[in-house]
Amino acid sequence: QVQLVESGGGLVQSGGSLRVSCAASGVIYANYRMAWFRQAPGKEREFVASVTWRNNKKVYADSVKGRFTISRDAAENTVLLQMNNLTPEDTAVYYCATDDNPDSSPGAMGAYDYWGQGTQVTVSS
Repeated sequence: QVQLVESGGGLVQSGGSLRVSCAASGVIYANYRMAWFRQAPGKEREFVASVTWRNNKKVYADSVKGRFTISRDAAENTVLLQMNNLTPEDTAVYYCATDDNPDSSPGAMGAYDYWGQGTQVTVSS
């Protein structure tokens, strides 16, 4: 059983930076990809970024390209999301998730098997 625990959310001013972490435990080696999604109040959950465990391939949503960086520490089973130049539009609950299918689309929410409980990120204007 895979368990994902997010941390590092909080309140930051517009233009600031924040880093959220996802600690993974369980049968990690069987999982192919880790990703971050986010859900703002009243909106659907959306893809933010993903990274593969083995070859470190990264994919970003257009809305965060150039501002967010996803990274993974295979030794620590941790995935980080560094968020820079934040805007109020980035306010959301951020979730990490894992997918074991290399043929699935990184942005396809339904492909992810395990999810964390989420961490709140609030950006004030």
